[in-house]
Amino acid sequence: MQGKKVTTRRYRQLPKRLCGWLGVAALLFSGSVQADFARLSQLGDKGFLISAEARLLGSGGPELTLGAIEPNRQLSPASVTKAYLSAAALERFGPQHRFTSRLLSTAPVDAQGVVQGDLIFEGGGDPALTSEDLWRLVQRLQQAGVREITGGLVVSQWRFGPVSCITTDRCQAQTRVANSYSALLSSAGVNYGNWCVNVAPGAAPGEPARVTNCDSPMELSRVDNRVVTRPANSGTEISAERVTDESGDVMVLSGQISTNAQARDIYRAASDPAQQTAQTLSAMLDQAGITQREPARTTTTQPPAGAVVLAAVDGKPLQELLLRTMNYSNNFMADTLALSLVETPRAELRQAGRALEGFAETLPGHGPVELHSGSGLTTENRTSAHGVNVMLESMFHEGPLFPSFVATFQSPANGVMRFIRRGSETFQNNVMLKTGTLNQPVAVRAVGGYFRTVSGRWGVFSVLVNGTTSTPYLNWTQVLEPLAHDLESFIVAH
Repeated sequence: MQGKKVTTRRYRQLPKRLCGWLGVAALLFSGSVQADFARLSQLGDKGFLISAEARLLGSGGPELTLGAIEPNRQLSPASVTKAYLSAAALERFGPQHRFTSRLLSTAPVDAQGVVQGDLIFEGGGDPALTSEDLWRLVQRLQQAGVREITGGLVVSQWRFGPVSCITTDRCQAQTRVANSYSALLSSAGVNYGNWCVNVAPGAAPGEPARVTNCDSPMELSRVDNRVVTRPANSGTEISAERVTDESGDVMVLSGQISTNAQARDIYRAASDPAQQTAQTLSAMLDQAGITQREPARTTTTQPPAGAVVLAAVDGKPLQELLLRTMNYSNNFMADTLALSLVETPRAELRQAGRALEGFAETLPGHGPVELHSGSGLTTENRTSAHGVNVMLESMFHEGPLFPSFVATFQSPANGVMRFIRRGSETFQNNVMLKTGTLNQPVAVRAVGGYFRTVSGRWGVFSVLVNGTTSTPYLNWTQVLEPLAHDLESFIVAH
């Protein structure tokens, strides 16, 4: 699990004469700094708290602060926290690191293909472990000659899990959830901590829809299916909620599906990601003809040191994981990666936050920072626009890591998140950004990233806008439109 540490950070020393010139320039420039965020600053007049800063980097010229509004003010960065996570993970593991998931046993396979005892699945903390990966493990188990397990499947989440919930959405998801993004955390979670069911139309109108596990043609007993099949072209509307009772998870489905509609996969966060992995993998073993004499179960115990590896699968390279984490702002992936930064087993989210704080504290000039998670879901997270920019600039100077890092930011022109596709062509084509959104207990709209000027120079910018108990709801249009205008003026002027 632990990748080779990458230590490529270099801090360049500027000549004293240049430092002096920059100091004079900064003083001369400071009188107009506030005006350069003229559009964005109007949010402050409405009662919102702002921390903003834009700087030209020392790439083809001297470093210059182009604009700032309370750059050292400590505010919530929401999902801009994921940029810290990405930087720390790249430095710790390197872009090509892969997390490995394994199947082990305490005894080798005998001549008849029998594993004496339990089959152990050791979760490697892969944040993007999918059903396809589990199928590969089962296939490799078959290739190793395994036909029978005298014990049962044991899913080991000894690295971390079950992780205590510290955010409202995840705590509520322990008993009831109607989305996929509030997934709880485990080093042995599959499909981003979700349970997937496939809903297909029945044979004729009026009949119940057919519901199966996405990874198996088997009918599911733990489904409350209220979806009715309707005539062709009647429209399809399905609502789904996972609830948990004393017997475990139940998927409650309601609505309708047309006879000519395509089958639909529906994901909802599981109450116990490791248990969901156990059920999914156990069903796959059954389909492959590998019998298990005992029910599947989970454990937090580390496999014995002498356990035999029967099959293993490597996840995708870290740089690809981070691309998904940042582009889709995937909270499960972000917090799973952050937990992997903790050296000791059974890690909790606050420990992951401290690991990120430790990374930020190595950056000269960063300033105070408080991070309780890697996702930014924790409302206690605090940093400043200046701090974010210090981190961004630090990664800019990390030659081996910067290409993988900057690739995780979105271009407004063609980003995954459609709401960022606004502003002029200059803004859309010359900016790479990461956004962050929270609505409770106050509105948070945060954004940070890189820009290129018309002369080809690089710059960094960060904007944190936080509401208060007395400010109204804040939407992205109110932040992105003035920011796009202000950034465009920096880009064109240089």
